[in-house]
Parts: sequence; structure tokens; C-alpha cells
Amino acid sequence: MPQDPAKLVVVGHGAAGLAAALAGAEQARRCGLPIDITVLEKAREDEAGGNTRWSPSNMRLDAPDRIDPGFADDMLKACGGRGDASYFRTLADRATATVGWLQGHGVEFVTPLYYLSAGPARIQPVGGGGVIVEKLLAAVKRAGAKVRHQCEASRLVMADGHRIGGIEIQIGDGAATTLDADAVILASGGFQGNPSMMSAHFGSGAEMIRLISPGTRFDTGDGIRMATEQAARLSGDWTGMHIEPVDPRSTHSAPVVLVYPYGIVVDQHGHRFFDESAGLMHETWEALARDIHFVRSKRIAYALLDSRLFEIDGYERAIRSEVPPYQAESLEALAGQIGIPPGNLRSTVDAFNAAATGDPARFDAARCDGLAAAATLQPPKSNWARAIAKPPYLAYPLVGAIAYTFGGLATNAKAEVLGEQGPIPGLYAAGETTGHFYGTAPNAVAVLRALVFGKIAGEQAVEFLRGR
Repeated sequence: MPQDPAKLVVVGHGAAGLAAALAGAEQARRCGLPIDITVLEKAREDEAGGNTRWSPSNMRLDAPDRIDPGFADDMLKACGGRGDASYFRTLADRATATVGWLQGHGVEFVTPLYYLSAGPARIQPVGGGGVIVEKLLAAVKRAGAKVRHQCEASRLVMADGHRIGGIEIQIGDGAATTLDADAVILASGGFQGNPSMMSAHFGSGAEMIRLISPGTRFDTGDGIRMATEQAARLSGDWTGMHIEPVDPRSTHSAPVVLVYPYGIVVDQHGHRFFDESAGLMHETWEALARDIHFVRSKRIAYALLDSRLFEIDGYERAIRSEVPPYQAESLEALAGQIGIPPGNLRSTVDAFNAAATGDPARFDAARCDGLAAAATLQPPKSNWARAIAKPPYLAYPLVGAIAYTFGGLATNAKAEVLGEQGPIPGLYAAGETTGHFYGTAPNAVAVLRALVFGKIAGEQAVEFLRGR
């Protein structure tokens, strides 16, 4: 008798979910396994893709076929030594092959000009994350997988009390129904779009953090919740998030303003509160954005610069807001525009200028140039300290916007979701649903790890189904 097809359900339609569905279909075809694959996505088709759809999707590789030998060690260092070494070694080992796989499905890569500051080498898909979603979705459909939009997964159904047997779903406003499933891959993002989870883990006010993109609101922790209801273990930093400073006036996705290291940042009262240049932009942006949201009055601050910003080659790359800065010929007039006490702003700038005694010819926006202010200045200014003295004066408002959370499910290098007794049979997870980051987000790794472990999850799920 013909064998009934195995049933694989993938929850989520971003980089991790689409990579899982496609890799699963390809693996099943290679080994001759009859399989039905269904991708569940709670967004409409024109909105689907989660964070990936809106992300530039920078990936920390020297080239599509080359990764720095110290990649895994750098990941562990970024996580303060708390990360899973086998997870990051697997990420490093599989990264270039995964990028090659994407290229085989029509995704092209370039080496981007990354904002202004130097840092680890990166590659980027031509067209950003939207192209990843477009190309993988088309390939998933060609492979015969079903894609169901506006379909929300709500509960895992267990068989024999310990293995995956199905998944409960709700389509639109309809009644709940159950899909049979022999294996499930959870790739539905973190919980940044869930106000109650945000306030529970980050405290009062976290539920009000601006979301970095339109797709972020769909990341409501569904996969995390469903798995923990079945005794899945948790991992990652549950007080950690990737949050960036953005222009609140903008209507664009991720309207970051990353020229703040080259001036000063002041609060609503006109006072500095942060060493704007303690490191390269990607080493300070999370701390700054988090401070603005949780500590500063009215949850807003202002990056203050002068007209020498326009002399920095390529400064536009570091500003993704379409709204021009506030401008004025005097600090007092600028203070009036942004609602800051003029006397306070004048005093702050005067104190900063008095301490900015280094040679401005040493200024180099691309690296930590060591052009520090005098030690008497508090907070310190470790780099790029040149006087703000050349009108017009400029101000960009800054608020924090969250991209993703760090806390998630515990998984291993095979993308298996771990319970107290080991892997939960038939359950896998990838991307932001998993918790492997601590302290600060490793730069340009989020989409890469979603793709690598999404692909691994799809392949491993098929191997599990073969052995049923």
C-alpha cells in the first residue's frame, strides 16, 4: 500500500519559516519521502514576512563564500560567554553553504556601504529582506507546500503525551480547528509585539516601545507560548532586546539616526547623559535607545550637531529618516524648536566645547579616532569630540524602537526544541523564537541565523519523519 504522506507544519513566514519549509521539501524529495508541508502565517499575504520583509538583512560574512575564522568566538564574546558554543559553531560552519543555497534560489548579494563606521565585514541581499521572502516563498510554492495566510496557530496537540500529533489553528474570526502534524517547526518570531509579555519581562513602559517595522507587530510570542505549554525549556536573555534609536517623526520602517556619535545627545532638559562615542555605532545604539525609552523624561532625546555633519563623506547612509533635522542659526533658536530650555542647552554645549580641546584634524567618522574630550567632562566623550560651533545647528529627535527580543526557546545545534528530558520529539524552532542571545545582539547576525537554523530545522524534521 502507498505510504501516507508525512505531515510537516511550519509556523511563520519570515526567513526562518520559509527556509525551513523549502529545505524540508528539498530534503524529502532527495530521500523519496512523501510529505505534505503546510506553512501557517497569521498576517495577510501582502503583509507577511515578519521582520525579514522590512530588514536590510545584513549578514556578517566576509563574502558570500567566506566567513571570518573567529566568527563563533566573536558571537560568544558578544553574549558575554553565556551563549551555546555548539550553536554558534554550527552557525559558522553552515553560513556560507546557506548563502550559496539562497543564491541558487535567485537571491543575489553585494557588499554594502554600512552606515559610516567601520566594523566586521558584511554582505547584503540585493533588495534586502523583502527579496529573501519573495524568492523563498516562490520556491516553497513550486515545491508543492501549502501556504495559509491569516491563519493563527494557537496550541500544539500532543500524541501519546510526548510527541507532536497536530496543531490547533484559527482562520480569521472562525472557529478553532486542528491540523494533523507529525512534526512542527516554530518560526513565528519573538514577543516584541505582545504588550503584556513586554511589560512582564522588561517592566513598566516596555509595552509602549515603538516597533521597528510594520512586520514586527505580528511577533507576539505564539511559538514560545505553545512550546512552553508542553514543558519546553527557555533560553536566552529574557531582559535583552535589540532596540535602535529612530526618528519618531518618520513614517518609514526603521528610520534610524546613527550620526549621534559625531555630536552630543541631550535629554528633554538639555543635559547630556551618555557617552555618545564609547564605541562604534553598533556597539552603543542598544544602550542609548534603551536609556532613552526607560530613563529619559518623555522617552525622547535629541542628537545635536552642527553643519560639519554635512562635510562627512556619505553621512546620508547613517540617516534613514526622510524628515530633515531641525535647523537654526543659534542654539537658542534651536532649543525653541525642540522645546528644550535655551539656557540649559547653551550651558551644555559651552561645557562640551570647552572640553573638546583635541585637534579636530584627527576626526575620522569611520573608526574610533581617539579624539576624546578632556577628562573633566561628564559624561565622558571618548571619540569624535570636536566643538559644536559652526552654524546652522542641527537636532534630530530620538526614541527607542524594538526590533526583536532575546528570550526564547532552548534549542540545540539540530534546531530541536529541548524539554527537561532532552529534545521534544517532532518539535523544532529557528530564528527569533529561539533564545541564544545575551546582553547585546551580535551585529548583522539575526537574519543569518534565522536562515541557517531554519534550513537545519527543515532538514532535521524530514529526517525525524523518515525514522517514524
